[in-house]
Amino acid sequence: MKARKGLLLFNQMMMENEEEKMRGKITPEKAMKMLNSEGMNVTIEEATEILLFLRKLAHAVVSKFLES
Repeated sequence: MKARKGLLLFNQMMMENEEEKMRGKITPEKAMKMLNSEGMNVTIEEATEILLFLRKLAHAVVSKFLES
């Protein structure tokens, strides 16, 4: 149980850190509007998670490219 709470706190801290890095980029609100306009109804929280996933994916792809 303690480990789960620690993991949740860690995830929250990571999301807050990532949100600070998003300044000047696509905001969760903008992403939500873009997705909603395409028929994908998502919440702000879901849009934030999608953006975080896309950032991590982009980072992995660029890192892999630069290694080769």
